[in-house]
Amino acid sequence: MYKAVFLDMDGTLLKSDHSVSEPTIAMIRDLTAKGVSVILVSARPLNAVLPTFQHIGLPAQTPVITLNGSYIVEREQPVFDVRIDLATTARVTELVRPFKATIAFYLQREWYAEVSDAWTAHEQRIMDVPLGIAPIGELIQGWKNRNVAPNKLMVMSEAANIAGIQQHLRSMYDGWLNIYPSKATYLEVMDTRGSKANAVRFVGERLGLKPAEIIAMGDNYNDVEMIRYAGMGVAMGNAPDDIKEIADFVTDTNNNDGVRKAMEKFFA
Repeated sequence: MYKAVFLDMDGTLLKSDHSVSEPTIAMIRDLTAKGVSVILVSARPLNAVLPTFQHIGLPAQTPVITLNGSYIVEREQPVFDVRIDLATTARVTELVRPFKATIAFYLQREWYAEVSDAWTAHEQRIMDVPLGIAPIGELIQGWKNRNVAPNKLMVMSEAANIAGIQQHLRSMYDGWLNIYPSKATYLEVMDTRGSKANAVRFVGERLGLKPAEIIAMGDNYNDVEMIRYAGMGVAMGNAPDDIKEIADFVTDTNNNDGVRKAMEKFFA
C-alpha cells in the first residue's frame, strides 16, 4: 500500500502555463484527507514553491523539498540544508564563463547573478524575491562574511550549449557535484548530498516510510534518481524516452492530467 506521493512540479504537477488543474487539486486533497502524504519536490527555490503548496491546500506540516533536494523545510523551517562551498562556487563560475551562459546562485530564499538578462527575467516571474546582482568576487565575499553559501547553481543557456557545459563540468567534478539538466536549457549543479532521491529518502525516513510505500513522479533528468528510488517510479508522458524506459509506469502528459490519472490508478 502506498502511503506517500512525491511530485516534481515543472513538467509534472504543473501544466505548461504553471497552473494545476482543478481535478488534480481535488484528487490531492482527497488523498491527504485519507492520510496519504503528497509532497512537492522541486528544483525551484522555496519562494517559488509555496504559492502552489498553498493553492493546493496541502497540510501545513507537510515537508517541502526545494532546490533539487538541497533545501527541505517543514512549517517553513529548514530541516535539511546542503550547500556548495564557496571555493567550488567560484571555480564553477569561471569554468562556465567561456560558454557565455548565465548562472544563478540560490541560497535558501535568496538568489543572485552577475547580470540581469532574459534568462534571469524569466526566472523572476516565479520569484517573489528580487535578484541580487554583483560580480562573483563581490558575491563570494558577501556570503563569506555571512557564513553562507549557495545550495544550488543553475546554468542557463541554449540547449546545445548546455550539453557542452554539462560535459565540461562533469569531466572536472564527477563524483564531487551532482550535475544534470532539469530541462534542455537549464543545468542544475548541487553538492552530491543534494539530490531529489536523497531528499525523498530523508523525508521518507522522517515519515517512517519504506521505499516500497512511496510513489515518485517526474519528467526530467533531475527526477531520474527519485523515480528509481521509489517503490513506484512514474514518468510523465512528456518525459524523454530514456526516462520513460527506467520508470515503472508511464502516465499521461502534464497538460493532460497525468498526475491525477496516475493517482487514480494507484489509489483506486
